[in-house]
Amino acid sequence: MPFRNNEDSKLDVGESCRHCCIKIEGLTVRMGKNIILEGLDLHVHCGDVLAIIGPNGAGKTTLLRAILGEVPYQGRMVSLIGGVERRRPRIGYVPQKLQFDEDSPISVLDLVVAAISHRPVWMGISRKLCLKAEEVLRVFSADHLIHRRVGELSGGEIQRVLLAIAMTDHPELLLLDEPSAGVDVKGLALFYQLVRDLKKQHDISVILVTHDLSGISPYVDRLVLLNRSIVVTGTPDEVLSDEKLLHAFGPSLWNVTSMPFLPSKKEGA
Repeated sequence: MPFRNNEDSKLDVGESCRHCCIKIEGLTVRMGKNIILEGLDLHVHCGDVLAIIGPNGAGKTTLLRAILGEVPYQGRMVSLIGGVERRRPRIGYVPQKLQFDEDSPISVLDLVVAAISHRPVWMGISRKLCLKAEEVLRVFSADHLIHRRVGELSGGEIQRVLLAIAMTDHPELLLLDEPSAGVDVKGLALFYQLVRDLKKQHDISVILVTHDLSGISPYVDRLVLLNRSIVVTGTPDEVLSDEKLLHAFGPSLWNVTSMPFLPSKKEGA
Protein backbone atom coordinates (compact mmCIF):
# COMPACT_ATOMS: atom_id res chain seq x y z
CA MET A 1 0.00 0.00 0.00
CA PRO A 2 1.39 3.41 -0.89
CA PHE A 3 0.14 5.19 2.21
CA ARG A 4 1.58 4.10 5.53
CA ASN A 5 0.61 4.96 9.05
CA ASN A 6 3.26 5.32 11.73
CA GLU A 7 2.00 5.72 15.28
CA ASP A 8 5.38 7.03 16.42
CA SER A 9 5.39 9.90 13.91
CA LYS A 10 2.35 12.13 13.84
CA LEU A 11 1.60 14.37 10.91
CA ASP A 12 2.13 18.05 11.68
CA VAL A 13 -0.61 19.59 9.55
CA GLY A 14 -1.75 22.72 11.33
CA GLU A 15 -5.26 24.03 11.77
CA SER A 16 -6.05 24.30 8.04
CA CYS A 17 -5.84 20.55 7.34
CA ARG A 18 -9.16 19.17 8.53
CA HIS A 19 -10.39 17.22 5.51
CA CYS A 20 -7.72 15.43 3.46
CA CYS A 21 -4.04 16.23 3.25
CA ILE A 22 -1.03 14.25 2.11
CA LYS A 23 2.53 14.53 3.37
CA ILE A 24 5.38 12.90 1.44
CA GLU A 25 8.80 12.58 3.03
CA GLY A 26 12.05 11.50 1.41
CA LEU A 27 10.38 9.87 -1.61
CA THR A 28 12.89 8.10 -3.85
CA VAL A 29 12.01 5.99 -6.88
CA ARG A 30 14.58 3.86 -8.68
CA MET A 31 14.13 1.92 -11.89
CA GLY A 32 17.11 -0.35 -12.28
CA LYS A 33 20.18 1.81 -11.80
CA ASN A 34 18.30 4.99 -12.72
CA ILE A 35 17.06 7.36 -10.04
CA ILE A 36 13.74 8.84 -11.21
CA LEU A 37 12.85 10.75 -8.03
CA GLU A 38 15.21 11.47 -5.14
CA GLY A 39 14.51 12.71 -1.61
CA LEU A 40 11.24 14.41 -2.49
CA ASP A 41 9.37 16.17 0.34
CA LEU A 42 5.88 17.48 -0.40
CA HIS A 43 2.85 18.53 1.64
CA VAL A 44 -0.47 18.75 -0.21
CA HIS A 45 -2.78 20.80 1.97
CA CYS A 46 -6.50 20.24 2.37
CA GLY A 47 -8.49 21.69 -0.49
CA ASP A 48 -5.37 22.73 -2.42
CA VAL A 49 -5.04 22.56 -6.17
CA LEU A 50 -1.35 21.81 -6.66
CA ALA A 51 0.23 21.84 -10.14
CA ILE A 52 3.43 19.88 -10.81
CA ILE A 53 5.52 21.32 -13.62
CA GLY A 54 8.91 20.36 -14.97
CA PRO A 55 10.82 19.36 -18.11
CA ASN A 56 10.35 16.02 -19.85
CA GLY A 57 11.83 13.19 -17.79
CA ALA A 58 11.55 15.14 -14.52
CA GLY A 59 9.55 12.37 -12.82
CA LYS A 60 6.12 14.05 -12.79
CA THR A 61 4.07 11.04 -13.90
CA THR A 62 6.22 8.75 -11.75
CA LEU A 63 5.23 10.80 -8.70
CA LEU A 64 1.55 10.18 -9.48
CA ARG A 65 2.22 6.48 -10.01
CA ALA A 66 3.97 6.30 -6.64
CA ILE A 67 0.98 7.91 -4.93
CA LEU A 68 -1.30 5.41 -6.70
CA GLY A 69 0.90 2.55 -5.51
CA GLU A 70 1.87 1.48 -9.03
CA VAL A 71 5.63 1.77 -8.54
CA PRO A 72 7.80 0.81 -5.54
CA TYR A 73 9.48 3.61 -3.65
CA GLN A 74 11.53 4.46 -0.59
CA GLY A 75 10.34 7.09 1.84
CA ARG A 76 7.10 7.77 3.62
CA MET A 77 3.63 8.91 2.63
CA VAL A 78 1.11 9.89 5.29
CA SER A 79 -2.52 10.82 4.82
CA LEU A 80 -4.75 12.70 7.21
CA ILE A 81 -8.49 12.22 6.61
CA GLY A 82 -11.00 14.29 8.56
CA GLY A 83 -8.38 15.15 11.16
CA VAL A 84 -7.42 11.51 11.77
CA GLU A 85 -4.27 9.78 10.54
CA ARG A 86 -5.74 6.37 9.89
CA ARG A 87 -6.07 5.34 6.21
CA ARG A 88 -5.18 6.12 2.63
CA PRO A 89 -7.55 8.50 0.87
CA ARG A 90 -9.98 7.57 -1.84
CA ILE A 91 -8.21 8.56 -5.04
CA GLY A 92 -9.71 9.65 -8.35
CA TYR A 93 -7.36 9.48 -11.34
CA VAL A 94 -7.53 10.97 -14.83
CA PRO A 95 -4.79 9.51 -17.06
CA GLN A 96 -2.87 11.47 -19.66
CA LYS A 97 -4.45 9.48 -22.47
CA LEU A 98 -7.24 6.94 -22.74
CA GLN A 99 -6.03 3.91 -24.67
CA PHE A 100 -8.82 2.61 -26.91
CA ASP A 101 -9.63 1.60 -30.48
CA GLU A 102 -11.10 4.67 -32.16
CA ASP A 103 -13.29 2.41 -34.32
CA SER A 104 -14.73 0.64 -31.28
CA PRO A 105 -18.53 0.97 -30.82
CA ILE A 106 -18.04 1.74 -27.09
CA SER A 107 -20.11 4.77 -26.12
CA VAL A 108 -19.71 7.32 -23.34
CA LEU A 109 -22.73 5.69 -21.67
CA ASP A 110 -20.92 2.34 -21.69
CA LEU A 111 -17.85 3.87 -20.01
CA VAL A 112 -19.78 5.61 -17.27
CA VAL A 113 -22.04 2.65 -16.51
CA ALA A 114 -18.99 0.37 -16.25
CA ALA A 115 -17.68 2.74 -13.55
CA ILE A 116 -20.88 3.08 -11.52
CA SER A 117 -22.33 -0.43 -11.77
CA HIS A 118 -21.14 -4.00 -11.14
CA ARG A 119 -23.47 -5.26 -13.87
CA PRO A 120 -21.64 -6.04 -17.13
CA VAL A 121 -22.53 -3.52 -19.83
CA TRP A 122 -23.06 -6.31 -22.38
CA MET A 123 -26.02 -7.55 -20.31
CA GLY A 124 -27.89 -4.34 -21.09
CA ILE A 125 -28.27 -0.95 -19.46
CA SER A 126 -31.45 -0.17 -17.54
CA ARG A 127 -33.21 3.16 -17.79
CA LYS A 128 -32.31 3.82 -14.14
CA LEU A 129 -28.59 3.36 -14.87
CA CYS A 130 -28.87 5.50 -17.98
CA LEU A 131 -30.39 8.35 -15.97
CA LYS A 132 -27.72 7.99 -13.29
CA ALA A 133 -24.95 8.12 -15.92
CA GLU A 134 -26.51 11.23 -17.42
CA GLU A 135 -26.55 12.85 -13.98
CA VAL A 136 -22.86 12.02 -13.48
CA LEU A 137 -21.97 13.63 -16.80
CA ARG A 138 -24.19 16.69 -16.34
CA VAL A 139 -22.06 17.95 -13.46
CA PHE A 140 -19.17 18.29 -15.91
CA SER A 141 -21.15 19.73 -18.83
CA ALA A 142 -20.84 16.42 -20.67
CA ASP A 143 -24.37 14.95 -20.52
CA HIS A 144 -24.93 15.78 -24.20
CA LEU A 145 -22.14 13.32 -25.04
CA ILE A 146 -23.78 10.31 -23.43
CA HIS A 147 -24.73 8.49 -26.64
CA ARG A 148 -21.63 9.46 -28.62
CA ARG A 149 -18.96 6.91 -29.47
CA VAL A 150 -15.78 7.49 -27.48
CA GLY A 151 -13.78 7.48 -30.73
CA GLU A 152 -15.74 10.50 -31.98
CA LEU A 153 -14.89 12.76 -29.04
CA SER A 154 -12.41 15.62 -29.05
CA GLY A 155 -9.55 15.70 -26.55
CA GLY A 156 -11.40 18.13 -24.30
CA GLU A 157 -14.60 16.08 -24.40
CA ILE A 158 -12.75 12.90 -23.45
CA GLN A 159 -11.08 14.68 -20.52
CA ARG A 160 -14.44 15.90 -19.18
CA VAL A 161 -15.87 12.37 -19.41
CA LEU A 162 -12.83 10.91 -17.61
CA LEU A 163 -13.09 13.60 -14.92
CA ALA A 164 -16.75 12.72 -14.40
CA ILE A 165 -15.85 9.03 -14.04
CA ALA A 166 -12.98 9.82 -11.65
CA MET A 167 -15.40 11.66 -9.35
CA THR A 168 -18.01 8.87 -9.16
CA ASP A 169 -16.40 7.39 -6.02
CA HIS A 170 -16.32 10.79 -4.27
CA PRO A 171 -12.51 10.90 -3.98
CA GLU A 172 -10.67 12.85 -1.32
CA LEU A 173 -7.62 13.22 -3.56
CA LEU A 174 -7.81 13.80 -7.32
CA LEU A 175 -4.80 13.11 -9.57
CA LEU A 176 -4.71 14.59 -13.10
CA ASP A 177 -1.91 13.58 -15.46
CA GLU A 178 -1.36 16.09 -18.30
CA PRO A 179 -5.03 17.04 -18.84
CA SER A 180 -3.89 19.60 -21.43
CA ALA A 181 -2.57 16.91 -23.80
CA GLY A 182 -4.54 16.93 -27.05
CA VAL A 183 -7.00 19.56 -25.80
CA ASP A 184 -7.61 22.87 -27.60
CA VAL A 185 -7.47 26.22 -25.81
CA LYS A 186 -11.24 26.52 -25.37
CA GLY A 187 -11.49 22.98 -24.02
CA LEU A 188 -8.66 23.64 -21.56
CA ALA A 189 -10.34 26.75 -20.18
CA LEU A 190 -13.53 24.78 -19.53
CA PHE A 191 -11.62 21.87 -17.98
CA TYR A 192 -9.64 24.09 -15.62
CA GLN A 193 -12.85 25.89 -14.63
CA LEU A 194 -14.44 22.53 -13.76
CA VAL A 195 -11.44 21.56 -11.61
CA ARG A 196 -11.58 24.89 -9.80
CA ASP A 197 -15.29 24.41 -9.14
CA LEU A 198 -14.63 20.91 -7.77
CA LYS A 199 -12.30 22.38 -5.18
CA LYS A 200 -14.94 24.88 -4.07
CA GLN A 201 -17.82 22.41 -3.97
CA HIS A 202 -16.14 19.30 -2.57
CA ASP A 203 -13.07 20.57 -0.66
CA ILE A 204 -10.89 17.90 -2.27
CA SER A 205 -7.14 18.06 -2.75
CA VAL A 206 -5.97 18.04 -6.36
CA ILE A 207 -2.53 17.23 -7.81
CA LEU A 208 -2.25 18.15 -11.46
CA VAL A 209 0.71 17.43 -13.75
CA THR A 210 1.03 19.87 -16.64
CA HIS A 211 3.29 21.61 -19.15
CA ASP A 212 0.74 24.40 -19.56
CA LEU A 213 2.49 27.05 -17.48
CA SER A 214 0.50 30.14 -18.41
CA GLY A 215 -2.89 28.47 -18.74
CA ILE A 216 -2.96 26.74 -15.38
CA SER A 217 -1.69 29.61 -13.22
CA PRO A 218 -5.03 31.35 -12.45
CA TYR A 219 -6.59 28.07 -11.32
CA VAL A 220 -4.10 26.64 -8.83
CA ASP A 221 -3.04 27.50 -5.31
CA ARG A 222 0.56 26.34 -5.61
CA LEU A 223 3.08 25.34 -8.25
CA VAL A 224 5.90 22.85 -7.76
CA LEU A 225 8.85 22.81 -10.17
CA LEU A 226 10.07 19.22 -10.24
CA ASN A 227 13.27 17.86 -11.76
CA ARG A 228 13.91 14.53 -9.99
CA SER A 229 13.52 16.46 -6.74
CA ILE A 230 11.69 19.66 -5.89
CA VAL A 231 13.52 22.66 -7.33
CA VAL A 232 11.17 25.40 -6.18
CA THR A 233 7.64 25.59 -4.78
CA GLY A 234 5.30 28.47 -4.00
CA THR A 235 2.41 30.48 -5.39
CA PRO A 236 2.15 30.67 -9.20
CA ASP A 237 3.57 34.20 -9.18
CA GLU A 238 6.53 33.15 -7.04
CA VAL A 239 7.43 30.09 -9.12
CA LEU A 240 6.88 31.66 -12.54
CA SER A 241 9.16 34.57 -11.62
CA ASP A 242 11.94 32.34 -10.25
CA GLU A 243 15.05 32.16 -12.44
CA LYS A 244 15.28 28.42 -11.73
CA LEU A 245 12.26 27.96 -14.00
CA LEU A 246 14.17 29.25 -17.02
CA HIS A 247 17.12 27.04 -16.17
CA ALA A 248 14.85 23.99 -16.00
CA PHE A 249 12.93 24.59 -19.24
CA GLY A 250 15.35 26.61 -21.34
CA PRO A 251 14.01 28.28 -24.51
CA SER A 252 10.95 25.96 -24.51
CA LEU A 253 9.65 27.99 -21.56
CA TRP A 254 8.25 30.54 -24.00
CA ASN A 255 6.24 27.91 -25.90
CA VAL A 256 3.25 28.11 -23.55
CA THR A 257 -0.47 28.11 -24.09
CA SER A 258 -2.34 31.37 -24.50
CA MET A 259 -5.60 30.96 -22.61
CA PRO A 260 -8.83 32.92 -23.05
CA PHE A 261 -9.67 35.15 -20.13
CA LEU A 262 -11.66 33.60 -17.30
CA PRO A 263 -12.32 35.26 -13.94
CA SER A 264 -9.66 34.81 -11.30
CA LYS A 265 -10.37 32.04 -8.80
CA LYS A 266 -10.41 34.71 -6.09
CA GLU A 267 -13.33 36.55 -7.66
CA GLY A 268 -16.64 35.70 -6.11
CA ALA A 269 -14.97 33.32 -3.67
